[in-house]
Amino acid sequence: MSNIATIANRDTVADSLSGLTDENQSWLGLLMQNPSADETLFDGLHLFLDRQAEAQFLNVLKLQRCGEWLGNSAPPRLQVRLMEAAKSSQHAAYTAFREGLVSSGGLERAYPKARI
Repeated sequence: MSNIATIANRDTVADSLSGLTDENQSWLGLLMQNPSADETLFDGLHLFLDRQAEAQFLNVLKLQRCGEWLGNSAPPRLQVRLMEAAKSSQHAAYTAFREGLVSSGGLERAYPKARI
């Protein structure tokens, strides 16, 4: 598990999120299971979102799909940080990513509402 954290950097994470093929999903899934790689994961996520925000064409469906996949795949310890990353800008790219996260329901599964 620690070998994955050593080969990961923010560029490879951003590129993997951009492609999101089955191979990239498997690699990102392994990366998310390693708590020592969390900072690299979020640096790559921010780089990915910044690249999408600067792109000439905003691919909203791709961003929503990425957010939904991350929301469904990320362990509970990452759910709050994913939502914080999605709310860190008001740009439409971040909004599309946030919509995907919300539709996945990952935050609600990780932290269910209290019954009063």
